[in-house]
Amino acid sequence: MLFRSPQQPPAPLQAPWDGVPERYRDLPKLGAGALEIPASLTAWQSQRDRVRQIVLNSLGDLPPRPAALQVRVLSTDHKDGYRIEKFVFDNGIDSSVPGYIAIPDRRSGRLPAILTMHGHGSSKENMFGYQPTSQNVAEMLAKRGYVVLGIDSYFNGERRGTGPAGDLEMQQQRADQEMSLFKLNLWLGRTLWGMMLRDEQIALDYLASRPEVDPARIGVQGMSMGSTRAWWLAAIDDRVKAVVGVACFTRYQDLIAIRALRAHGIYYFVPGLLKHFDSEGVMALLAPRPFLALTGDRDAGSPPEGMKTLESILNRFYALYNRPQAFQSIIYPETGHVYNDDMKQKMLAWFDRFL
Repeated sequence: MLFRSPQQPPAPLQAPWDGVPERYRDLPKLGAGALEIPASLTAWQSQRDRVRQIVLNSLGDLPPRPAALQVRVLSTDHKDGYRIEKFVFDNGIDSSVPGYIAIPDRRSGRLPAILTMHGHGSSKENMFGYQPTSQNVAEMLAKRGYVVLGIDSYFNGERRGTGPAGDLEMQQQRADQEMSLFKLNLWLGRTLWGMMLRDEQIALDYLASRPEVDPARIGVQGMSMGSTRAWWLAAIDDRVKAVVGVACFTRYQDLIAIRALRAHGIYYFVPGLLKHFDSEGVMALLAPRPFLALTGDRDAGSPPEGMKTLESILNRFYALYNRPQAFQSIIYPETGHVYNDDMKQKMLAWFDRFL
């Protein structure tokens, strides 16, 4: 999601609102709304459907997912203790979507599964070890007994050069394809972010259909853009039973306050959301399902003040269900936009505990 390389030093801290022009400081006057924090579980249950509908509406007029998903397995790669199948499915609108699924060799009954999501500028190759980065999680999860599935998102991986301008976008900056997809989807009454989440829902359809998978034990995890997709997907799809988001635990108004809207790609901006509430309105829909956020305090796209606000609000929502242990936010000091080894171990422990 961030355009800054994870290898760069942590972003310097800025005091909230310092340097923001006066007329942009009073967000309620600009039309920003606030989430009503319910006093009881009954009160929340009466408003939850309305909040979810606002979230869904912000994604635009999304086409229905394919009723009968056609998946082709292209190859099988046998690893130590598991195999990786490469597959492709048609999303029914504009793309053939390639992905990998890792399946443990040793199985007794149906297994829990993880849908894993890559970051901005990354790909399924990074998550499954073919082009290793810190996002390489498939092997450790598969050897732990999880089925693991991940796809290339729009404008990433093998889908580069498959946007509206075709291979012309391979010759230019990645952002050209991202921008053209963003513009085209607006003209069609939908959003690029909604279409990205729609592809992940199709991936969930396939994952849940696999005979090796227990569809009642599916978690999602991702870093950066993948982190944001993870909690947005869980907000709109109850099939997700546990979430781990690494980096980008972001509250949008606090992003404005530190003059960092540039820190996130345009793909995830959706119309109208701030008229009603901030990102806590999306994340609240996860409760009472387990949600672990792992974030560096110097992550340029995750203002510390916003993380504190999100922690406070989400703790209250999970308390409504008497499940405070199901939400945890860990903020790493002097740490930037990374997926480190400690985060990976905490991710594994979270899924072991809740799936």
